[in-house]
Amino acid sequence: MQLNLVSLSHVADPAAACLYPGDPAFTTDTVATIARDGYRLSYVRQGEHTGTHWSAPGHFTEGAALADDLEPDDLFRPAVKIDVRDRCAADPDFALSRADLLDWEEEHGPIPPDSFVVLWTGWDAKWGTDAYYGRDADGALHQPGFGVDAVRWLVDSGRLGRRGGTGTDTFGPDPGTDTAYAASRLVHQEHRLSLEVLANLAALPETGAWILCGGQIVRGGAGSPALIYGVLPPG
Repeated sequence: MQLNLVSLSHVADPAAACLYPGDPAFTTDTVATIARDGYRLSYVRQGEHTGTHWSAPGHFTEGAALADDLEPDDLFRPAVKIDVRDRCAADPDFALSRADLLDWEEEHGPIPPDSFVVLWTGWDAKWGTDAYYGRDADGALHQPGFGVDAVRWLVDSGRLGRRGGTGTDTFGPDPGTDTAYAASRLVHQEHRLSLEVLANLAALPETGAWILCGGQIVRGGAGSPALIYGVLPPG
C-alpha cells in the first residue's frame, strides 16, 4: 500500500525563527568546512521548543513523562484537522469552543480516540515575521488557540485519550492572551503531546491522516525541535 508523506515542519532557520519571549537564542556556527577540514560541521544552539517542535507531558506536569519516557506509539497517532482560518483572520484572539468541535463532528464524523487534534489557524503563513505573535503596544501576545472548554471536552470525552494531543500552527494550544497556559496544562495532565509551530497544514486532510513526529530524544527533555510529517492515506 502506497502512503504519502507531507512535511508539517518549518525549516530551522535562525534568521527566521520567531522565538517565544524569554526563550534562548537560536544560533548556528560553522566549525568545520570542506575546504579547510575536508568535511562540513555546524554547532547548533537552541531551546527545546524552538521552531516546529513537540512538547512532552512533563513540560507542564511535574513527574509526568519526559522525552526519554515516550514510546514510539506516542509519536505516531491518527490526526484530524480543524480549519478555523477565516475566524482567526477576523479575530486573532479566537478560541476554539466545545460547540465548534461538535459542529465539526457533525460534518466530519467522530474524532478517533487518542488522536492529534490539529488547529489550522493560518498563523503558519505569518512565521518568520513580526506579525506571528501579534504583540500589541503593551507587549501582550495575540494568537488564536483552543478554548479551555474545548480541551476539557476532548479530554473528558476520550477524544484525546491518553496518547493523543493537540497540534497547531501557532506557538502552542493556548490563545496568546492566556498567560496561565490553561489549555496546555489540561493537555499535559496525562500522557499527551502538544505539537506546535506546524507548517503546510493545507496538505493535511481533515480526516484519515496520521502524524509522525521525529526529533531528538534527549534524556530528561521537555520536548524537542522536530521533523513532523503527515502520513496521508493512499489516493
